[in-house]
Amino acid sequence: MIIGACTIQLYLPGVNSLKEKRSLLKPLLVQLRRRFDVAAAEVELQDRWQSSTIAVVAVANETAHIYAVLEHAVHWIEDEFRDVEIVSWNVELR
Repeated sequence: MIIGACTIQLYLPGVNSLKEKRSLLKPLLVQLRRRFDVAAAEVELQDRWQSSTIAVVAVANETAHIYAVLEHAVHWIEDEFRDVEIVSWNVELR
């Protein structure tokens, strides 16, 4: 069993409150879970308006499959959520 965790640093330029941030991140996280069959949550910077770190985690038997799923999820965020900018992302496999 291989576990892959992708941490994604986000910049939310149009957000002016924590309420706006939640309203932007909640649908993103729900759609990540549904579309890619992964676990997803905000893991850092919960108290900052325009910054967030989310984690996306997948479990499978093949390293290449997990990496492909996580990489596809990152590119999906870039393509589908125009109000979110990805600052950086990192995948760890164990």
